[in-house]
Amino acid sequence: MSLIQKLAAEAIGTFWLVFGGCGSAVLAAGFPGLGIGFAGVALAFGLTVLTMAYALGPISGGHFNPAVTLGLWAGGRFPARDILPYWLAQLAGAIIAAAVLYFIASGKADFAVGGFASNGYGAHSPGGYSLAACCAAEIVLTFGFLMVILGATDARAAAGFAPLAIGLALTLIHLVSIPVTNTSVNPARSTGPALFAGGWALAQLWLFWVAPLIGGALGGWIYRAVLTTAPVGKPAAAKL
Repeated sequence: MSLIQKLAAEAIGTFWLVFGGCGSAVLAAGFPGLGIGFAGVALAFGLTVLTMAYALGPISGGHFNPAVTLGLWAGGRFPARDILPYWLAQLAGAIIAAAVLYFIASGKADFAVGGFASNGYGAHSPGGYSLAACCAAEIVLTFGFLMVILGATDARAAAGFAPLAIGLALTLIHLVSIPVTNTSVNPARSTGPALFAGGWALAQLWLFWVAPLIGGALGGWIYRAVLTTAPVGKPAAAKL
């Protein structure tokens, strides 16, 4: 696959993740009488990754997340030269998705942008959790996400099941952390909505870059150092 094809796949996949996941929160979570609640939002995020990992994973690897891209590099599965292009493609997909979601949501007469599915800490944490607690949650959960991704795509893993494991892992992550940070573990996912929410969402966006990137890098390094069997410089083939 050419780099252009890979970047297109990453942009489309990240668009789907943000539009489907954040869209479920903005449009469906609190709908009177029919709201899907936070469990439904968690499932929606998991389904976005599961479906696009099957559809586009064979093209780009199905990262859809700057923290995953960094973690795969740290794990010896991804070249450093492609990190920035992947990040830019993921950000483009996330921002376009947030723009489309804003256009749809604002078509309702009583629309108020509010938090617009943004991530926050302190007074803007859904459960009022502190900055330290939110930071710890994002690092630990992104670390765990990378463990699942690297393990499920390891050469030793059964072929064809990785997207299922990854989608279920993201669902679990949201079930745990929606009350804490509204769940990021993905800087692109956080950036798109924050640009439209503005104010506090943009002011707190830094955490949802720093913590997921730390967690992703730690996950990649630890998996590579402790759990991989591939020699350094010869990454195990990923199997989606």
